[in-house]
Amino acid sequence: MKMDRQLDLDGRHVVVTGGTGGIGSVVVDAIAALGAVCHLPVRERSPRSIEGRLRFVPGVDLTDERAVASFFADCPPVWASVHLAGGYGAATFLETSLEDLRRQLDLNLVTAFLCCREAARNIRERGGGLGGRLVNVSSRAAALPAGGSVAYTVSKAAVSALTQALADELGPHAIAVNAILPSTIDTPANRAAMPGADHDRWPKPAEIAQAIAWLISPQQTVTSGALVPVYGRA
Repeated sequence: MKMDRQLDLDGRHVVVTGGTGGIGSVVVDAIAALGAVCHLPVRERSPRSIEGRLRFVPGVDLTDERAVASFFADCPPVWASVHLAGGYGAATFLETSLEDLRRQLDLNLVTAFLCCREAARNIRERGGGLGGRLVNVSSRAAALPAGGSVAYTVSKAAVSALTQALADELGPHAIAVNAILPSTIDTPANRAAMPGADHDRWPKPAEIAQAIAWLISPQQTVTSGALVPVYGRA
């Protein structure tokens, strides 16, 4: 994948959650291509390696407060943290249980909350005052709510609110906090689930990666608190 070489991440340490999935692996490859050292909390170790630029930390439960705090405490000074980990659940409102809601909140909001907090702590305490970047993943569903996946929509709306609140609080510390809001992303799994959809209109993982690379770049100095639509072709 060709990336804008003006976005220089050479030698900077970047955390990516969900970095071994279909979207995450593309994002990691893009960031590593710009020179970053990527730190990936994972359930199980991955054999992937890009010239020593990937550090896998297995056994990290991103919904566990102590596990997330320990992971970031063991990281070197972090420049950016990108939070792709999450999950989707579809059900009508009357068929959505409290357990379903709590699961979506854990997968989407709690993981982002804990990772943002510990990344910000790392950046402030170890970054030498240089600041840093946080990127969350909300959803088009949070900006344009509709029925059929209320628990997911509510959890992603909370991620959007978290992002904007943190941008306000962390701005004085030179930490920019933004979120991308994808629509349905063009992955093999989504194509299989929706074979009749117009797949060409969906945003591609490589396009998502380019948006994230810009948001975490040192050259990006003026955008914080943004909820960036990445909806694909209109």
